[in-house]
Amino acid sequence: MSERPLHEGKLDRAQALSNAQREEMYATISTTPVTPVIGVEIEDVDLTVDVPDDQIEDLTRALANYNVLFFRDQPELTPEQQIRFARRFGELHLHPAAPKDAEHPELFVIHTHGESFVNNGADWHTDVSCDEEPPLGTMLQIHRTPGSGGDTLFANMYAAYDALSERMKSLLDGKIAVHDSERAYRGRYSDKGVDDTGVTFPTADHPVIRTHPVSGRRALYVNETFTKRIRGMTEEESDAILEFLYRHMVRPEFQVRFHWKPNSIAFWDNRCTQHLAMWDYWPNERYGHRVTVKGDKPFYRAN
Repeated sequence: MSERPLHEGKLDRAQALSNAQREEMYATISTTPVTPVIGVEIEDVDLTVDVPDDQIEDLTRALANYNVLFFRDQPELTPEQQIRFARRFGELHLHPAAPKDAEHPELFVIHTHGESFVNNGADWHTDVSCDEEPPLGTMLQIHRTPGSGGDTLFANMYAAYDALSERMKSLLDGKIAVHDSERAYRGRYSDKGVDDTGVTFPTADHPVIRTHPVSGRRALYVNETFTKRIRGMTEEESDAILEFLYRHMVRPEFQVRFHWKPNSIAFWDNRCTQHLAMWDYWPNERYGHRVTVKGDKPFYRAN
């Protein structure tokens, strides 16, 4: 008997709820899925005001179910408005390496232009997975777009886990990976005036498969930017498995590609999502504000 094909059943969980059923789950927001697997556009939410508790509850569940929420037709939020909204989901995270806004240290300014030599998020990653308690989610509003290019790709790590063979799931069950930020952060923000001489950057151990605390689903939790190795394996074994996972988890069928318009907002769940910011618009400019919500230490719940 032949092995079960790798792709067979990869959308089982994503399709367990039809779009109509998902709509019925939310009483206070309108949702339009962008793909059957990942991403949803949110309507009927005004982020310039204090969002009601029942909408925050619906947005919390939608974030866990759809991985990334897209808000169109929003005005340009002030730093205070963006910070206020993000705080409804938890305490805010301070980036361990990026420069801090003097008035609003929680605000991460995203600015790439003709004189930039790096682009934030240019490789597939989960934000700051090197922290002991990595971020829950990240909210980015782009104020100035390059006109063409500059899209962000998001990939569903639930779907990536679900698509693995049972043998691979068994192999990864309970495995721990080292996430190290030295190679990602050392010197990265020197063009923005950051001197990181003598700075020790964070490192942490996390399960290769993590259980989402809201949805209860399993997601792959390694990424090429921060994950260094899998504990308990030789370097060659670890490298081979990680390289396979890095290719597997960003297959096109797990992805959504978001084209930014001025003041578009994306709010993604770092616990089950990876993303990559395209830098195909140089020397044009892209500018926005990012706020990140603190999370909990990743855990894995076995059957």
